[in-house]
Amino acid sequence: MASIGDFDPLQATVPATKIEITVSCRNLLDVDTFSKSDPVVVLYIQGIGSKEWREYGRTEVIENTLNPDFVRKFVLDYFFEEKQNLRFDVYSVDSRSTNISKHKDFLGQIFVTLGEIIGSAGSRVEKLLTGLPGKKCGTLILSAEELSNCRDIATMQLCANKLDKKDFFGKSDPFLVFYRSNEDGTFTICHKTEVVKNTLNPVWQPFTIPVRALCNGDYDRTVKVDVYDWDRDGRCCLCFLLIFDTSHDFIGEFTTSYRELSRGQSQFNVYEVLNPKKRGKKKKYVNSGTVTLLSFKVESDFTFVDYIKGGTQLNFTVAIDFTASNGNPSQPTSLHYMNPYQMNAYAMALKAVGEIIQDYDSDKLFPALGFGAKLPPDGKVSHEFPLNADPDNPNCNGIDGVLEGYYQSLRRVQLYGPTNFAPVINQVARCAAPVTDGSQYFVLLIITDGVISDMVQTKEAIVNASVLPMSIIIVGVGPAEFDAMEELDGDEVRISSRGRYAERDIVQFVPFRDYVDRSGNQVLSMARLAKDVLAEIPDQLLSYMKTRDLKPRPAPPSYTSASQQSFHTRI
Repeated sequence: MASIGDFDPLQATVPATKIEITVSCRNLLDVDTFSKSDPVVVLYIQGIGSKEWREYGRTEVIENTLNPDFVRKFVLDYFFEEKQNLRFDVYSVDSRSTNISKHKDFLGQIFVTLGEIIGSAGSRVEKLLTGLPGKKCGTLILSAEELSNCRDIATMQLCANKLDKKDFFGKSDPFLVFYRSNEDGTFTICHKTEVVKNTLNPVWQPFTIPVRALCNGDYDRTVKVDVYDWDRDGRCCLCFLLIFDTSHDFIGEFTTSYRELSRGQSQFNVYEVLNPKKRGKKKKYVNSGTVTLLSFKVESDFTFVDYIKGGTQLNFTVAIDFTASNGNPSQPTSLHYMNPYQMNAYAMALKAVGEIIQDYDSDKLFPALGFGAKLPPDGKVSHEFPLNADPDNPNCNGIDGVLEGYYQSLRRVQLYGPTNFAPVINQVARCAAPVTDGSQYFVLLIITDGVISDMVQTKEAIVNASVLPMSIIIVGVGPAEFDAMEELDGDEVRISSRGRYAERDIVQFVPFRDYVDRSGNQVLSMARLAKDVLAEIPDQLLSYMKTRDLKPRPAPPSYTSASQQSFHTRI
C-alpha cells in the first residue's frame, strides 16, 4: 500500500492525455494487376533529439479497395507542450509477412504533427499523399479523439462525530485518507484531506477529485477510507518518551463505493469507523466514531482538447527585445547575431514555441512586435513596432514569416532602450478584452535579454490581463541575471499591483540557457524549451474557462465513411 507520508497531491504527475487516431484513405493508386490494391497504413514517430523515424504501429490490411476505412486505431500520448512529428506511409501488401519492406508497393505518405490534427476543425485532417512524382496518390484522412474512461469530477464534504481521543494533552487532529481498490486486492492512495486540529468532531473542507481517480470508472469498486490522528514528529501520544514512528496514529477505517457516495447525504452515508485491533481485544467495543457525508455532487470535467475540438483558437503574438544591451547585431558577440550556419537564441526560442502554437491557429497569421528600438526615418523609440514594418497589419504569415520579419527589423532599426514590457502586454490585452465567449485564447511570447525597466507598469498590466483569455510566456536569453523576472511568474506568490492580486497565474518565465544542450544540438535545445514553457498553457486556458463557466462548443461532426457524399465545411 502507498505510504501516506509519500503522497503529495501537489507533486503528483498527471498522466498524458490519450488520443485515438482513426485512419481512412480515398482514391489510392491501383497497383494490382487483376484486382485493386490491398492497403495498410504504417505510422512512424520522429524522435525529438535524434530526428530518427521509428515505426509506432500499423493498421490491418484491407484487401481489394482504394477507399479503406481502417478499424485498427493508433493510440498516442498527447503533450501540448511538445511538437510531435508523425509520418503515415501507405503500402499495398502482397503478403502477411511482418517484414513489410519485402512484400509491399509504396502508395504515398504524409507528414503531420499531432497538434495539427487536434487543432484542426473537428480534430480532422485531410492531406494529399505524396512521394511518387508525377502521380496522384490519393488522400489520407485522420481523425483524433481523446480517450477517457470517465470525465467527471466529484466534489464532496465529510464530517466526523465522537472519534477516539489519541492525544495525551488534547483531543485528536484527524484527517482522512482515501484509497482505490485494485484487482489484486491492494489499494492505491488517491486523496488526503487537510488536518483539523484538536477536535473529536471535525468538519473537513469540501474537496474535488476525478471520478476516475476514485474508482477508475467502476462505480461499485471498493473505496477504503482510513481515519488518522496527525502527529507532528512521531512523538508517542501516550507517554513522554520519544518514539521515532513515522506513521500517524490510526483511529479506524470504513469502506464505501462511488455508487454509495453518489446517493448524497442520507442514512446510507453515515459510516462507522472501525479499528480491527480494538475490536479484537475489547468485547464491548462498538466503534471509534462515525463519519458522515455532508454533500456530494458530480460535474463534467472538460479538457483542453474539448475546447480545441469545439473551435477555440489560440492566437499567438511574439514580442522581441531590440534594446542595445543585446549588442551590435553585426558582431558575433551579439545575441542578435545572424550566423549563416545556425540560429541565434532569439530565433531558436521563437521557432521552438511558435511551431507548436501555430498548429492551433487556423489562419496562421501572427502579430509580431519589437520593442526598445529607434525606428527610421526619424529615430523615434518604439516599444510596440511591427516587425514587418506595416503598422496597419502587423500579421506575419506563419512562423517562417515572423522569423523573416525579425531578420528584416535587425537590418533597419537601431537597438536602443529601455526594456519596457507593459506596452506589448497592453496591446495584446486590448485584443483579448472583447473576446468573452471562449472562442479565442491569446498567447504572448516575450523574448528578452535584460532587466525590465517598467516593472511597476508591467505588474499592473499583468494583473489587468489576468481576467482576460490570455497567457504570457517570457524567455530570457543571454547571461544576465533574471531575478526580477521570477517575480512575474506567479507559481509561488501571486503577483499584485496597487493592492490588487492577479485573478490567476498567467505568466511563465524561463531562462533559455537552462535548456541549451551541451553537445550543441539545437533541435534538442528547442524541444526542451518548448516542452517547459508551454506546459502550463492548457491549465491556464482551463482556469479561465472554468472561472467564466464557459463550456466547450460541440465539435463539428466528423467524416467517417466512403459512402458519404458531402464533406463538412471547416469552421
